[in-house]
Amino acid sequence: MFNSAQNCQINLSILDKFPSKPTSEWLFFSNEEVKSAINKWNDSSTPGLYCISWKHFKAITKDKRYIINIVNIANVCINIGHWPSHFKISLFIIITKPNKVTYNFLKVFYSIILLNTLGKLIKEVISERLQFQSIFNNLIYLNQLGGLKQ
Repeated sequence: MFNSAQNCQINLSILDKFPSKPTSEWLFFSNEEVKSAINKWNDSSTPGLYCISWKHFKAITKDKRYIINIVNIANVCINIGHWPSHFKISLFIIITKPNKVTYNFLKVFYSIILLNTLGKLIKEVISERLQFQSIFNNLIYLNQLGGLKQ
């Protein structure tokens, strides 16, 4: 008879062979990290779910008060371990490709998913930090660096 709890214990015991790494403290995000993430986005990209584009973010973050608020939101999301529900909302749009004879097939349509731009920005900042920390602490095998930005 198959016992899943026993099977999990056997499978997890394989991980005991690996030496554990010391834990490190998660540092607060900086204004520069957020500004860097904003500047990487193209101004002409499609605006987000609430019609806020990266051009808007680049304009408002010239004022230090706004960048500090964005950094505070990102830090609070990490510290309390919560991703707000309004960052999870998306809008799925289907656009027809031009100059098609018939629209009976799925491949004659483009699909676009619009996300909350602020949520997308914070997710990008978190992702870049995790990649940096993973590489810095030698947590990624060298042959697995193909998809990483660094």
